[in-house]
Amino acid sequence: MTVDPFFTPVSGFDLARFAGVPTFMRLPHVPLDHARIREVQIGLIGAPWDGGTTNRPGPRHGPRALRDASTMMRAQNGVTGVRPFESVACADLGDVPPNPADLMDSLKRMESFYQKVRDAGIVPLTAGGDHLCSLPILRALGKGRPLGMIHFDSHTDLFHSYFGGSMYTHGTPFRRAVEESLLDPQRVTMIGIRGTTYDDEDRDFAKAVGIRVIPIEEFHKRGTEDVMAEARARAGAGDTYISYDIDFVDPAFAPGTGTPEIGGPTSWQALEVVRGLKGVRIVGADLVEVSPPFDLGGVTAYLGASILFELLCVMSEGAIQR
Repeated sequence: MTVDPFFTPVSGFDLARFAGVPTFMRLPHVPLDHARIREVQIGLIGAPWDGGTTNRPGPRHGPRALRDASTMMRAQNGVTGVRPFESVACADLGDVPPNPADLMDSLKRMESFYQKVRDAGIVPLTAGGDHLCSLPILRALGKGRPLGMIHFDSHTDLFHSYFGGSMYTHGTPFRRAVEESLLDPQRVTMIGIRGTTYDDEDRDFAKAVGIRVIPIEEFHKRGTEDVMAEARARAGAGDTYISYDIDFVDPAFAPGTGTPEIGGPTSWQALEVVRGLKGVRIVGADLVEVSPPFDLGGVTAYLGASILFELLCVMSEGAIQR
């Protein structure tokens, strides 16, 4: 397939990476009302909102930092050889406009935005934002057709509520998604879970509904290849969402996040697990919880941008095969 040159990123050979207006991976900015929106196959979207954060804020600034860091992405994946921008039409669709003063209104705004993306036939790749951003995306993509999910995180985000009844936080999105039949729990795999806990409520819920939780000790013992083979098998041939919390990665490699947990994967493993998604029917993906105020020298944002590129590569391969 030959992609229209309009959708080709600006090359670092033509314009220095520190120059120009930064978009995701230097792609063209094509908002939803653009004349060429229907030509876009994969849309990169910013979700600058962290209204679900319960401790250290900052992911609302994640999309800007990720856009800037993503200017370092080049045309070809150095390991897989995939050249995504030559096989599918990709564009930066801009940001979902949140309402920072109203959590419920922000959820509605995001769901409406992603419904338009779905209606346009575009597969969304989102840069968050905190993990509550995943819920309105799933409401748009999974309504009427429960999705499978492969979830990389140090937390399950399956809690019922916080602070005596707050149902919508970055620790509850996938509990709500299961309750709303947006996810098929039998096709959900959560990888990398670790850290101290308040109790076993989230793990008990996972067992009760059939979600597979792979804790970090099992991940390290079995290795990436074996774990990802299981995740692919559970997802099967059905439509699947990918959600990647940057705190999946050890804070030695990704300090810029709100709820870091030690003992996690290296930056190499962070990329390796995404390559293990090859063959999964991906209908959307996100990378969340990058918090620039806690970053050191931009290393977390750069790792996050690299993960987004890896996601784009496997998504582009899937788009070609359909």
